[in-house]
Amino acid sequence: DKVQFNYAESVSVEYFNHYKVVTITQPWPGAEEAFSYVLVQCGTPTPEDYDNALIIEVPVKRVISMSTTYLPHIVRLGVLDTLIGVDTAAFASTPEVVELAEAGELIEVGSGSAVNVELVLEAEPDLVLTYGSGFADYDAHPVLLEAGIPTALNADFTETTPLGRAEWLKYTALFYNQEAAANELFDSIAQNYEELAAQLANLPDEERPTVLTNTIFGDAWNATGAQSYAGRFIYDAGARLVLEDVEGVAESNSTVPLDPEVVFFEGADADFWLVNAFGVFSLEDLLSQDERYADFLAVSNGGVYSNIGRIGPNGGYDYYETGVIEPDVILKDLIAIFHPELFPDHELVYYRQLQ
Repeated sequence: DKVQFNYAESVSVEYFNHYKVVTITQPWPGAEEAFSYVLVQCGTPTPEDYDNALIIEVPVKRVISMSTTYLPHIVRLGVLDTLIGVDTAAFASTPEVVELAEAGELIEVGSGSAVNVELVLEAEPDLVLTYGSGFADYDAHPVLLEAGIPTALNADFTETTPLGRAEWLKYTALFYNQEAAANELFDSIAQNYEELAAQLANLPDEERPTVLTNTIFGDAWNATGAQSYAGRFIYDAGARLVLEDVEGVAESNSTVPLDPEVVFFEGADADFWLVNAFGVFSLEDLLSQDERYADFLAVSNGGVYSNIGRIGPNGGYDYYETGVIEPDVILKDLIAIFHPELFPDHELVYYRQLQ
């Protein structure tokens, strides 16, 4: 079985007789170099002419995961027995992984350039899965690769669509020869998502409720860009960003730092407010950050929600872990919030109303 990437744009794979070549075209935003991995079937000869690529024998049997995002992949693909370590178990939400950590069966190797290279070497992993930022202090891969440790980057966070990020499940599967399982899992996710989105795809703007996102952070309000991962969720759920006419927001695929005064003026009448701020579990928590929030329409009409529906035992938000491969579940939550008449009996999974 083979996979192909139909939604993810930062990764590709080519298949040959006994090996496959995986290329990460955009390992982080603004990256100028690609990363290539040659995945060679165990017991077969190493192909030549791949001097700039890392050679990795597959299927891998001993894996360290340096982000919580990959943990649901490992569980869903049925290869949890290969997981020997994580960066830290503190923020993991995946129950099966939490259980392993509590039983003392996972090593914790630290993160970024301060990763415990000696501990990793002692563990003899076949693969360390991590991510890159382009900033030396935050990146583990340069020091791991320098020590000769097989290390591959996951760049799911560069994808600007929910299905694009979810499709990186197939990337993890490549290292395990689990393509068939990944295809089956992802096809179901994509079908569910697209069927939900199709219900609202033709909704005119005037029938779409307006949505404000995020809160003041530091001295700026980071507004969701309309072309971003979060922006796509809101549009597909039949709503629109209240700030989409503010300069820079409509074309951004990330967030746009705005003067909070602009948001208080342009965004106060939004029908809904997706707060998505760490440590905010009630309206009281929210208003304690800035009393002017009380003037927002969504605060008085019960339209304030946050992605706190599933919190791990140590406070990790599962929205950013399992939610990445359950975009269909997140989308249904958002549709039920914005258009409750479509799913009147839906119980929210990743979102909660702030009261």
